[in-house]
Amino acid sequence: MLEEQINKDYIQAMKAKDAVKSGTLSFLRAQLKNILIEKRTAGAEQPPKLEDADVIVVIKKQIKQRQDSIEQFEKGGRKDLVEKEAAELVVLKSYLPEEMSEDALKALVDEAIKETSAGSMKDMGTVMKVVLAKAAGSADNKVVSGLVKAALNQ
Repeated sequence: MLEEQINKDYIQAMKAKDAVKSGTLSFLRAQLKNILIEKRTAGAEQPPKLEDADVIVVIKKQIKQRQDSIEQFEKGGRKDLVEKEAAELVVLKSYLPEEMSEDALKALVDEAIKETSAGSMKDMGTVMKVVLAKAAGSADNKVVSGLVKAALNQ
C-alpha cells in the first residue's frame, strides 16, 4: 500500500515538475526495486509488492543517509547541498508513520526489559530488538537506544 502511494506521488510530482520530490521518489523507487530483486534471488516466492514494513526500512535507511549527508555538508560549508538534502528529508519523512511519543516508548522499553529479564548493558541488543519490533517502524532508533541505555543504567 505504501509502495503504491509512493508510485502515485512520483507520477504526480513528475506531472507537476517538482524536481526535488520526483528526484527523491525516483531514487526511493529504485531502492525498493533492488529490495524486491533481492527477495526474488533469495528464493522467496515472487512477491508482487513489498510489505509496508520493508518499505519503511528502506525509507528509514534513506533518511539516515540524508541526515549524515547534511551533517557532512554543514561541516564542509556547503549550504546549497544542505538545503537540497533537507528538502529530500522532508519528502521522505512524510511517508513514515507518526512517531510514538517518548512516554509511550518508555513504557515499551520498561515492558521489554521485564519481558527479557534484562539487567545490564549486555542485554541492550535483546531489549532493542523487542522494542523495535513492538514499535513497528514508528520509533526513531536513536531515541529508543537512548531510552534503553538510560533504563539499563539505573
